[in-house]
Amino acid sequence: MVVKAHPRKTHLATQHRLTSVSTFEILEMAIAALWNNKLRTALTMMGVIIGITAVIAVTSVGQGVQAATEANLQGLGADILRVRAGASNSGNVNQGRGSATTLTWSDAQAIASQVSVADRVTAYLEQNAQVVYGQNNTSTTVLGSDIDYAAVNNITLQSGRFFNEKELNEAQAVAVLGPTVKTDLFGSEEAIGKSIRIQGERYSVLGIADEKGAQGRSNPDEQIYVPLTNMSARLVGNNALSGIAVQGISVKVSEQEMLEAADFQISNLLRVRHRIYPSRGDDDDFEIVSAADLVATLTSTVGLFSVMVAAIAAISLIVGGIGIANIMLVSVVERTREIGIRKAVGATNQAILSQFLVEAIVISAVGGVLGVGLGIAIARIASTLFDFPFVISLWAIVLGVGLSFAIGIIAGVIPARSAARLDPIIALRSN
Repeated sequence: MVVKAHPRKTHLATQHRLTSVSTFEILEMAIAALWNNKLRTALTMMGVIIGITAVIAVTSVGQGVQAATEANLQGLGADILRVRAGASNSGNVNQGRGSATTLTWSDAQAIASQVSVADRVTAYLEQNAQVVYGQNNTSTTVLGSDIDYAAVNNITLQSGRFFNEKELNEAQAVAVLGPTVKTDLFGSEEAIGKSIRIQGERYSVLGIADEKGAQGRSNPDEQIYVPLTNMSARLVGNNALSGIAVQGISVKVSEQEMLEAADFQISNLLRVRHRIYPSRGDDDDFEIVSAADLVATLTSTVGLFSVMVAAIAAISLIVGGIGIANIMLVSVVERTREIGIRKAVGATNQAILSQFLVEAIVISAVGGVLGVGLGIAIARIASTLFDFPFVISLWAIVLGVGLSFAIGIIAGVIPARSAARLDPIIALRSN
């Protein structure tokens, strides 16, 4: 006996098979449609790839440069305040901070004795000079300082010793060489105990400093340290009306949190000593800076730069989204007959909308992943070439992938709705 199915139930089952399409099937159809138009798909992805690559690469490079610069500035001493002398003018040309004789060694001694939060204080005077040993010579920076300079600036010696208080007070002609200067003058030859000439003056080498590397605009490895008293008298001859003129004073505070208090106390002390009265409009003849201030300025600058580039990348992503929307709209026109056939056999508006929306999301998602990979590769190459830390933040990757998905959804909605709303009869008549 043959049992016939109820015709209405058979019709409903067939309609269910035609109208209910799984997510996997929609994804499979979307990928197949994109694969059949590989060139168009690749070109559509380019806007997203470029935008995401820019976001990842610029974020990584910015953070790497910031980390490297902060490390260099920390090497200058995060707990150190640097007091610089005022600027002199020559022919109406400002010669820059430290060029005037507004600070003296006695100012440094007053800070050491009267500023409660000052742990160590040192004064310095520097100038470029020609240094000679035998047939070798080099142009370098000679820095005159007192006995606390090494401790304040974390200068250690690989051999020999730093000059002592007796040698400082007697203005003896002794010197400590940076490692680069030692190599330039002596090569592999032993230097301690030998004599060098600085601007024609003979100096005995006491010690060789350890390597530190460049710090901001200066490089301690390329410097020579001599007693401040000797340099002022024999090399510079630049004395103030009262005492020894210096270009700067470094103040190491007891705790980094005391930097602000030290700044306040030093400013007031120097104003009193220099007879500066802000109440009557007098300007300070000195400037106080710290590594912490430089780090804050750098962070602000890098942040503004990152925002600017992120804005450019965002424009690129918007252009990429517009490109996806345009291509999907063209695809709707090209596939009008296909859409009509699918609707004629029972496909719902939801099924059509889902397929075109998934196609847009796939384009942007794949473009986003490729952009993340390319951005990381560019950041890695840049960090190797320019020697700064390779930094990739998780939030940048999450942001890049998230943006790509968002672009796909936003750019795909209008074309997908256009496809879903096509009348099947009109669509079938399309060529």
